[in-house]
Amino acid sequence: MMVVFEVHVVPGCDPTTILTQETLRDTQAQVMTRAEAQKVGFGGLPEAPADHEVRYVAVAKRDESRIQRSFESNEAVGLFRKFDVD
Repeated sequence: MMVVFEVHVVPGCDPTTILTQETLRDTQAQVMTRAEAQKVGFGGLPEAPADHEVRYVAVAKRDESRIQRSFESNEAVGLFRKFDVD
């Protein structure tokens, strides 16, 4: 099972900073734009507002809590939502 996070990046912040290189390496999380997420099969994701910078982060269920804690403490993350994927 996987989890996909919808992450709204704070205006003016770099989307590449929503997760550290260490977290990306340890969890093998995949950070994608909406178009990239759709290409790999996540077509059912909700449309984000046009004026928001959004990234989708796919990660194994076992790493869900680590990723969530990372987002909660990251100033570049304005809002995030979680979707469970089978």
